[in-house]
Amino acid sequence: MAVSRHLGLDPGLICTGWGIIDVDGNRISHVANGEIAPPPKQDDALRLRSIYQGLGEVLASHRPDQAGVEAIFVSRNPGSALKLGMARGVAMLAVAAAGIPLSEYAARLVKKAVVGNGNAEKSQVQAMVRRLLPGVEIAGDDAADALAIAICHAHHATTRAWAAAS
Repeated sequence: MAVSRHLGLDPGLICTGWGIIDVDGNRISHVANGEIAPPPKQDDALRLRSIYQGLGEVLASHRPDQAGVEAIFVSRNPGSALKLGMARGVAMLAVAAAGIPLSEYAARLVKKAVVGNGNAEKSQVQAMVRRLLPGVEIAGDDAADALAIAICHAHHATTRAWAAAS
């Protein structure tokens, strides 16, 4: 099995986290992570452009083979859900424009894949990301979530590959 590069995305209009890992069989290793945080006073259209351009740079420099993104969840605040949806759409567009296959994962599934518990706290997820990727320097909370999504995607992509081979 060849090494494949996985991108995890945790989209948000205020901050979009990204994380990249390499997967070699059942081994994962950290490649890079970061956050795209457009200036807070920009209007939404300019913030979305910043996210799109920032992800374009990440995709061009790290050239992932596949990607995972957190699925949208129902929010009590429709305005927040709409803004999250816009950022998520731009992130998905950047990945699709680069021709990279993209899968979506519910937050509970990501937590279960990384921690073993779909109700895990953010701090537990971050601790497991650090344990699974020893020595990683995480750029922030959104980057940690993106690395967790990349790890979840790696688990599920490996399972799909094994199922297809049988």
